[in-house]
Order: sequence, then C-alpha cells, then structure tokens
Amino acid sequence: MTPKIQAVIFDMDGVLTDSEPLINAAAVAMFREKGLVVQPDDFHPFVGAGEDRYIGGVAEKYNFPLDVPAAKHRTYEIYFTLLPSQLEAFPGVHRLFQDCREAGLRLAVASSADRAKVLANLEKIELPAKMWDAVVAGENVVHKKPAPDIFLFAAQALGVDSAACVVVEDAVNGIQAAKAAGMRCVAVAQTFPAERLQEADVVRSGVIDILLSDLIPN
Repeated sequence: MTPKIQAVIFDMDGVLTDSEPLINAAAVAMFREKGLVVQPDDFHPFVGAGEDRYIGGVAEKYNFPLDVPAAKHRTYEIYFTLLPSQLEAFPGVHRLFQDCREAGLRLAVASSADRAKVLANLEKIELPAKMWDAVVAGENVVHKKPAPDIFLFAAQALGVDSAACVVVEDAVNGIQAAKAAGMRCVAVAQTFPAERLQEADVVRSGVIDILLSDLIPN
C-alpha cells in the first residue's frame, strides 16, 4: 500500500517562477558574446538538468569548446540583471503553498540550479528560503535530473519516506527523476506542452489548476 502523502517537493524554474525564458535568454546572450549564435530551442533537451548541463549540452551540440564554469558564471551575471524587473511567480503559486501548509504537508524546493539562483528567485517571488522546510540546490547532489538524487536528498532533508512525497515538475527530466525516486508526480504544462509530460501521474495546464486532491489522491 502506498503511504499517505506527507510532503510536496516543488521544482523551481518553470514551476514556481517564470524563470525559464530568462535563463534561456541569458545563455543565448552568453554564447553570442563568445561568438556562437545558438537558438533558444537548442536548450530544451537540457531543461531541468542544471545549468552545467544546460550550457554544456548546447556547447557539445555545436562542437564549441567552452569553459563551462566560467560560462555559467557569465550566464548568471546576465540572468541576475534580468531578474529584478522580469521574474515573477506563476499564478496560483502562493495559494497552493498556503493550501499545502494548511493541510499539514511539509514543503521543499528541489532545483538543479545553483543555490545562489534558487535563493534569489525565492526571495524575488516572496517565498524566501526560511518559509520552506528544506531548500535543495544543484550543489547538494552529484547526479542531476533525470537521476533521482535531488528528490531523494529532499525527502531525506524533510525526514519523509520517498514514497510519501509528491513532486511538482514542468520538465521531462524532472518527471523522470521523480518517478525514479519512487514519488508521485504532478506536472504543469508551463514550459513544455502537456503531451510531452504524460509520464507524470497528473498533468495540469499550470500551478493555478492544481488541486490538493491532485497532490493527495484518495
């Protein structure tokens, strides 16, 4: 018998925040500075896998030699200039957070992004780290999504069995990671079309459409 859901683990980029277009624009601009014109769609296979893979995967596609740590640093510099005026929470995020709290669920963020980006995003959308029971970032695990490590780490940080966790994701890599961790997964079609997300247990158009019954099935 599957344990009753005790915790919700949220991905960040593309779930809580509309940050995917911003990091995409920042990465495209970084490559342009280095003399390589890349397309926004080039990054789609690497969404959710962390910025090292997000940038490095595109460099590999073009056989472009790249110092990935330095390139990521520059990408973040550009991203942080966009964040203050352009980053917002998706509609429904604060309501769902409050509904989960009132239901007695433990709450975590688990993102493959670097902690500096995670903390800045959460601060900007007025759900700072102190409001969560755990905040897990890319530095906490070696193997990024689609490996299950980040969600297993989050469950451990919450003190909850993995089978008692439900993940909210927007990307194929994240859904695969959640399922590999043995967790229920609710997907939102805020980054990818719904037909790409069918491995999830439930697919909704956006966070605003998620019900508590999606997270905690009868």
